[in-house]
Amino acid sequence: MFSVYSGSRSDIPSGGGEKLSHDHLIEKTLSSKTIYEGKVIDLTVQTVQLPNGKEALREVVLHPGAVTVLAITDEDKILLVSQFRKPTERVLIETPAGKLERGENPLESAKRELEEETGYVAKEWKHLASFYTSPGFADELMHAYVATGLTLTKQNLDDDEFLDVLAVTADEVQQMIADGQIYDAKTLACVYWWLRERALQGKA
Repeated sequence: MFSVYSGSRSDIPSGGGEKLSHDHLIEKTLSSKTIYEGKVIDLTVQTVQLPNGKEALREVVLHPGAVTVLAITDEDKILLVSQFRKPTERVLIETPAGKLERGENPLESAKRELEEETGYVAKEWKHLASFYTSPGFADELMHAYVATGLTLTKQNLDDDEFLDVLAVTADEVQQMIADGQIYDAKTLACVYWWLRERALQGKA
């Protein structure tokens, strides 16, 4: 059995191969009020009962989910896009990505977003991982895919979408990270996975 962390660094559960039980940490939702319904997100305020029996308020952003694509060319480069992100007030360099339409299959969304943003379609698709982007306040679940066997067709951006497409080598993207040019979490996760895979394959 795993021990529960009591506050001492030496008592941190190591995880191992056995599944931990987290039932004692669950918060029970007592009520939920939607205070904003938007095109992309809804904002709710939820009253919850804490594990100790007390009540607290949680501000929760509801999001339909999103996809991102690590697209690898036949020349062993990855496709990135640069675009202005209003919440950050800066241009970010990212892996191609987009939000799910409600009820949409993530793989179909990934295929659509790759072609719309970069103009490429892919023959081979692999699910890399699914992860929460900001679990402290949002339920957005990001689905990451690897796409290979790329063929260039035609870019088809949304009316309010403006971006540039980059094709970069492993050395180039590592230098971009070292220079502080990449701030986006999903992109860093995908890039580091790619670099690890290349290292395991003995590629420089």
